[in-house]
Amino acid sequence: QVQLVESGGGLVQPGGSLRLSCVVSGFTFSSSAMNWYRQAPGKGRELVAAITSDGGNAVYDDSVRGRFTISRDNANDTLYLQMNSLRPEDTAVYFCNAPLRRPGLPRGAWGQGTQVTVSS
Repeated sequence: QVQLVESGGGLVQPGGSLRLSCVVSGFTFSSSAMNWYRQAPGKGRELVAAITSDGGNAVYDDSVRGRFTISRDNANDTLYLQMNSLRPEDTAVYFCNAPLRRPGLPRGAWGQGTQVTVSS
């Protein structure tokens, strides 16, 4: 059974920081690239950051580049998103995603999401 569980969201003031975590099980984490997506109210889901299976390369959306860092701990099956210099427009539900290729997961594997609210 594939599972992804996000944590670390919450309410933070503009300029603050949060670190999101995603603990996974049910697949070989160290062999899978991983993604963070987010969805704000009334908007579509957008890719925030992606990382290769070994953590050697990452890509970021223009809106977060330089402020967010995606990383992973393959020994502990955990994906992270360090978010610094947060802005109100970062407010969204954040999801971790594993782009797995298997019949039971036509859209890959997704966590339940964690709410991030940036507000004064």
